[in-house]
Amino acid sequence: MRLRGRKGIREALEGQPELVILEPEQFKGRWSEVFGNDRPIHVELGMGKGQFISQLSALNPQINYIGIDMYDELIRRGSEKAQLSREEHGGDLSNLRLVRYNIESIENVFDSRELERIYLNFSDPWPKKKHARRRLTHANFVNKYQEILNENGEIHFKTDSRSLFEFSLNSFADLGLRMRNISLDLHAEELRTDLVMTEYETKFSQKGMPIHRLEVVIGEHVLAEHLEQLKKQM
Repeated sequence: MRLRGRKGIREALEGQPELVILEPEQFKGRWSEVFGNDRPIHVELGMGKGQFISQLSALNPQINYIGIDMYDELIRRGSEKAQLSREEHGGDLSNLRLVRYNIESIENVFDSRELERIYLNFSDPWPKKKHARRRLTHANFVNKYQEILNENGEIHFKTDSRSLFEFSLNSFADLGLRMRNISLDLHAEELRTDLVMTEYETKFSQKGMPIHRLEVVIGEHVLAEHLEQLKKQM
């Protein structure tokens, strides 16, 4: 996907240092300093136009959020969404950062155990078999996620692509990872208003298209809690 940005977009992004970060590698291992606190950090990889991460950060000021995409134009649109979300829900932008970066080198941006949650929302399915390694749920990426997620680490994954969902189920299973809350049609009965929706999710759901979703339990603490809950249900 190639996006034609507005004239002067780079200058506009550089003029928002409190929200936009264009050279994130310098903050590896130091994101708590960026936010000025030790609150949990949740990251959306491939944030698109930014609706999801903007609303989520506005609704949860006790958590720090980072939205990442590689296009200047999407970062610009994300900054606009962030401002609109704050006008709607109140609060400030202190718990949100928008980062321009190529996710393929995500290990250069975050240190070991620096994140608590990763969101993968409607990632490019790369349907051709020869492009499988580019899928964000390929083992090469998931291994990186496991390194940067902490003891409470989770991956939350949503897609409208049945083939990508099946690929992802196998990818997580092959790595021996525990999955929960697996859904082949998230909004089958009614819209899940308890979950913030992305632009794509809203559009696809209105057309009656099924949304597939799952959570991957990574961190040792959250995994122990999950297994304990399962024992109680037996």
